[in-house]
Amino acid sequence: MADATSIRELPSLTGIRLRRNPLEENPFFHPSHGFYITPSDVILSQVVYDLSADSQPRYAYHRAGPRQEIMYEPSSVKAAIVTCGGLCPGMNTVIRELVVGLWELYGVRKICGIPAGYRGFYSMEAVELNPKLVHNWHKKGGTVLSTSRGGFDLLKIVDSIQLNGYNQVCFTLWFDLFFGNLICSLEIEFKKQILFRCVDPQMRHQVYIIGGDGTMRGAVKIFEEVSRRKLEVGITVIPKTVDNDVGIIDRSFGFQTAVEMAQEAISAAHVEAESAVNGIGLVKLMGRSTGHIALHATLSSRDVDCCLIPEMEFYLEGKGGLFEFLEQRLKDHGHAVLVVAEGAGQEMIPRSESQKQERDESGNLVFLDVGVWLKSALKEWWGRKHPGELFTVKYIDPTYMIRAVPANATDNLYCTLLAHSAIHGVMAGYTGFVSGPINGNYAYIPLEEVAQTKNEVNTSDHKWAWVRSVTNQPDFETNFKGQTP
Repeated sequence: MADATSIRELPSLTGIRLRRNPLEENPFFHPSHGFYITPSDVILSQVVYDLSADSQPRYAYHRAGPRQEIMYEPSSVKAAIVTCGGLCPGMNTVIRELVVGLWELYGVRKICGIPAGYRGFYSMEAVELNPKLVHNWHKKGGTVLSTSRGGFDLLKIVDSIQLNGYNQVCFTLWFDLFFGNLICSLEIEFKKQILFRCVDPQMRHQVYIIGGDGTMRGAVKIFEEVSRRKLEVGITVIPKTVDNDVGIIDRSFGFQTAVEMAQEAISAAHVEAESAVNGIGLVKLMGRSTGHIALHATLSSRDVDCCLIPEMEFYLEGKGGLFEFLEQRLKDHGHAVLVVAEGAGQEMIPRSESQKQERDESGNLVFLDVGVWLKSALKEWWGRKHPGELFTVKYIDPTYMIRAVPANATDNLYCTLLAHSAIHGVMAGYTGFVSGPINGNYAYIPLEEVAQTKNEVNTSDHKWAWVRSVTNQPDFETNFKGQTP
């Protein structure tokens, strides 16, 4: 098995003397056999195999956790934590656990928070962080460091890392980046200025980045530029996306909290629909390119009659269409609940020429509100098909309520494990990697590999079939293909 397993190797810093892990003297730990992770400890990317197949490639990633020897002298480390992109439950928990972990596990005393995401590197002032300051941050929603979108200027960012001595920067984004011995946790919505200078040439830099897909792509460019300049900077990423669209890892933090909170919106929509004559409760949930929140919320609720996601095309009029299905549902039960992910049906919504070109601060196409469009389309259809009959559509968009809440217990624990895994990896000398669970076990994954993958809903697997069996909704794709022009 070992000969047939290909290990995804990680970039690592060189030229730094190895030293004993300070956890050996930590009063809270009693390292015994198996406590420290060795280079031969790996996590398989796949655990289900077809034994009848002649040959199947096996890929593995280095296991996350403390190493017996580390590459950084804790007193020479300077860490900066930065969060980037939109809000997500658990961001403050990740920041808190990075600070507490660096301080309590490894004795790092110079930890800074970078405001305003990427732009904070070159335009804002850092905030000194310590365990006392961040003690209750995990109980708060949003990000205490503030966040913003855009502001990515590669040369200015790396110049700032190199010239101002950012040791550790932690970014809270779709994905996270770690720069050299610099720990950065960026969250692109911070509102302070950062001109943090380090004049000590012995200081080691670590960067911890917390963010999503846009942040991840930026992190790859930063890692490449840091490597090109041969800077001794450790870079790591903690993936942050409430949509759960990060590839390779089992899930992203904040996702379970989002699904839990989505239940309240669906329950409210169900009550509104059930209390009206021919009532429809319409709920729009987060999910630009993937429908994981809508899918899991639908399965958890059991009150949903139809779930629309970006991965599955649908149509409104005609046999087997959405309107025909809802008409029958109203006839049979008097009400219906419809859940739609924000990215679903975007190609069906009429756009002006200017709207087709409009982009947000991160360069993404600005989506139109599919919920508003669907509500209007439903009313127009009913008025045309059933003039004079009562009909109500109650539209609920809980997006900002969901993403602004504190993480639940499960996500809080998950954030702690992600933060500590990242710290152990950077201190061991790894760089350009992402921390996350694979098949339930925490691993280190090359940053570029994660940046190139996406976790989309597979509409051909058992889970989507389960959704359709719970909702009894049409198979729009099959129905559409079966229609004659």
